[in-house]
Amino acid sequence: MNPILNTAFKAARKAGDMMIRASANLDAVKVDSKAFNDFVSDIDRQSESILLDTLFYSYPTHLVRSEEGGYFRASKTREGVTIEQVDAADVPAVPEYEWIIDPLDGTTNYLHGHPQYAISMALLHKGKLQEALVYAPERNDCYMASRGQGALRNDRRIRVSNRIELNRCLIGTGFPVVDQSMMDTYLAILKDFLAKTAGGRREGAAALDLCALACGRLDGFFEFNLKPWDIAAGALIVQEAGGIVTDMQGNESWLESGDVVAANPKVLAQMLQIIAPHIK
Repeated sequence: MNPILNTAFKAARKAGDMMIRASANLDAVKVDSKAFNDFVSDIDRQSESILLDTLFYSYPTHLVRSEEGGYFRASKTREGVTIEQVDAADVPAVPEYEWIIDPLDGTTNYLHGHPQYAISMALLHKGKLQEALVYAPERNDCYMASRGQGALRNDRRIRVSNRIELNRCLIGTGFPVVDQSMMDTYLAILKDFLAKTAGGRREGAAALDLCALACGRLDGFFEFNLKPWDIAAGALIVQEAGGIVTDMQGNESWLESGDVVAANPKVLAQMLQIIAPHIK
C-alpha cells in the first residue's frame, strides 16, 4: 500500500469505526433532507470531519471536494492546520491535487440498518484519477487502486468477469430517485436489460456497485445522474480491474455528466447497443 492509500485507509477505517458504533442506536441519529429522497445525517458530517482532519494532516496543500461540504482547503497556523471551506468560484479549473470524497455513500441504507454503505475516496492529479479507495465498514471490505498498478480487494488482486454472453450477465443499476427527469427513459432501458440479461440488482450505493463489478460479482453497471463523489473512486477501481467506464454514448464524459455505463469490453459494447435507442 503506497503512502497516499495508507493515509486514505486510516481515515476511512476511523470513520467506519464511528459508523459501526453509531449504528447501535440509529434512532438517535439526526437526519435532514437536502432534497426529495436525498438525506444527510450527523453521521455523514462526522465522517466528513474525520476524513478532512486525516487527509489535511498528511497533505495540507491538497484540495478536497466532499459531498456534504463542497470544497475545502487547509492553511498552516501557529496552532497547526486550519481547515476552511472554499467557494467553488475560487477553485482552479484543474487543481494540482484534488480529493473527491463521499463520507457516507448509501446514507439511506445506513439509516435503515442495511449494510450496503461505504466511504469513497479518490485522488486526482491535474484532473486525472490516480488513487482510489472504497471501504465498506460492515463487511470490513477495502477496495483500492492506483493508476497503472491494478486493483485490490483486501490485498488480493481483482478482475472484472470474463463473461461475454449478455443473457448470462448480472447487471447492477441505481434508480434516479433524486432527479427523476430521466425516470421514463431509465425504466425503458431497464425493461430491455431485464429481457436480455440474467437479471438486475439495485443496492443503493454506486461506489460498492462499481466495486462489485470490479471483482466479478456483477458483469455490468449503469446509472443516470450520479455525482463525482459517487463514482470517482469506484470507476478507477473498475478500470484497474480490466473494465471500461463510459457515459451513455460510450464517451469519456462520465465524471462530468454523472451518466455511467461500466463493464468488461465485450459486455460494455452490448450494453451501449441496448441503451442507444433510448438516448436522444
